Amino acid sequence: MSEIISLSEIRQKYDAEWILLENPEIENGLDIKGGRLLWHSKNRDEIYRKARELKPKHSAVIYIGKLSRDAVIVL
Repeated sequence: MSEIISLSEIRQKYDAEWILLENPEIENGLDIKGGRLLWHSKNRDEIYRKARELKPKHSAVIYIGKLSRDAVIVL
């Protein structure tokens, strides 16, 4: 996987999945527009393992879908 993909395409193809992007395209500070798709998975830990394996210089991890009400987000 290494195609450049927009956020709208990601939302259509990978609902309820974690996404690892390389060289994310960003606008307005932190809004991700797209990037080079490196990996996707329903398992968050798999995404972080893949990021450690691939070691992209610039990357972003995003979740596409709704988080549960009891989800805790740490920045």
